[in-house]
Amino acid sequence: MATASLVMRKLKRSILPPLVVILGATGTGKSKLAIEIGKRLEGEIISADSMQVYRGLDIITNKVTAEEQAECPHHMISVVDPLVTNYTVIDFRNQALSLISCVRRRDRLPIVVGGTNYYIEALLWNVLVDTGASKGDCSGLPDTRAELEKLGGAELHRRLAEVDPDMAATLHPHNVRKIARSLQVHQETGVAHSRLLEEQRAQEGGGGLGGPLRFPHACIFWLHGNTEGLGERLDKRVDEMLSAGLIDELKEFHRRYNEQKVQENRQDYQHGIFQSIGFKEFHQYLTAGPGASEEERALLLQKGPGANVPPVFGLDVTDVSDWEKTVLTPALEVLDSLQKGEKPALEPIRVEGAERSNKRSRHECEPCARVIIGELEWAVHLKSKSHQHHLKKKRKSELAAQQHQASASPCDASPSTESPS
Repeated sequence: MATASLVMRKLKRSILPPLVVILGATGTGKSKLAIEIGKRLEGEIISADSMQVYRGLDIITNKVTAEEQAECPHHMISVVDPLVTNYTVIDFRNQALSLISCVRRRDRLPIVVGGTNYYIEALLWNVLVDTGASKGDCSGLPDTRAELEKLGGAELHRRLAEVDPDMAATLHPHNVRKIARSLQVHQETGVAHSRLLEEQRAQEGGGGLGGPLRFPHACIFWLHGNTEGLGERLDKRVDEMLSAGLIDELKEFHRRYNEQKVQENRQDYQHGIFQSIGFKEFHQYLTAGPGASEEERALLLQKGPGANVPPVFGLDVTDVSDWEKTVLTPALEVLDSLQKGEKPALEPIRVEGAERSNKRSRHECEPCARVIIGELEWAVHLKSKSHQHHLKKKRKSELAAQQHQASASPCDASPSTESPS
C-alpha cells in the first residue's frame, strides 16, 4: 500500500472528482479525515450539520475548533442566528450548492462532511420542492410552517388528506413537520406536493425518492466501526466536552437566549439550535439548579433516491491506532484511482435499496402501538430492540391472560341431574 504522501503527490497532478462526501456516525472521525484530505488536495470543507449552522453551543454541537478551521477552510458553520427557527434544508441546500460552485471555480476540491443525512441527500439529489413563494402569501391560511405546526398532527393530517391524499398516506400523523411542509407546498403552488415529487422522479436519471444526481461522479466515504469501540470513543468525547466547559456553555447560552422564554412558558425545543442533542436534556438542570442513539445515521446509504448512486467506499475506523494506514491512505488511493478512470482497489460497498425504491407503504405495529411508513423503515423497526421488547411483553401478557382464563373456567365434574333417555 502506498503512503499518504506518495498518493498525495500523484493526486496533485490530476483532476479530482467534483465532490467528496464524508459521512458516518458520531465519533468516527469524519472531520479529521476531511481536514487531512483538504490539506493535501487543496480542498475546502462544507459542513452538512443541521445544528452546526447555528451560532453558539460550539462544544455540545461538536464544532471543529478555530485551530482546526485554520488548517483548512470551512464553510456553513455558525452562519445562522440561534433565535432563527425557520431555517430549512432548502436554505441550506441553496447556500451549500452556491459554495460548491465557488470552490470548484477556484479549482479546489469541495468536501462535504455530515452531519445530517437529509442535508447531504438534498445536495446529491434533486429531492426537494422549492416553491420560491414569499412568506405570508397563503390566501389567509397560516403562512409559515411553524404556525401550521401549532395546529397539531391530527388536524394537519386531516387537512393534508383532503388536498393531497397520496402524500398523506405516506406520512405518519405524528410527523408534524413533514405534513406541515406538504401543506405549505400546496398552499404556495396550488399543486399537490406528491404530484411535484412525481414530476421530479420522472426526470431522466430520477426514481425512487426523487430526481437525478447533481454530481454523478461524486465520491462518498462512509466511516464505520463496531459499536463497542465507538461507544468508548463517545464516552471519552463526553468527558472532553465536560472538561472543555460544556456546563458553562449551556448555562451562558440559556441565560442569553432561553431564560426569558422559560419564564414566559414559551420555550421551544423542537426548532432551531434548541433541538441540539443535550440542550433540552439539560432543561431541568438549567431551570432548577444542579442535579442533573445513534441507530440510523447511515440511512442515506439505505435510502438513495433511485438506482443512480455514486460509489460508496466503507472505511473501518474501529481501530485507529494506525489511522493513516487504515483510513487516510485508502481514501487517498480511492480518489487517485477515480480521477484516472481506474477501478479502485477498495471495492465500493453494496448499497441496500439502490436497485429498488423505498416504497412508502404504511405498516401498523400493534405491540408497539406505532405506525411505520416505508419498507426499509419497517424492516429496521422489526429488528429493533424496542420492537423485540414490546413483542416479548405482549406475548407474556397473552400467556398470563390464557392462564387466568383456564383457571377461571367452570368445572364440568358435577353429575347430570337429567334422567337417562
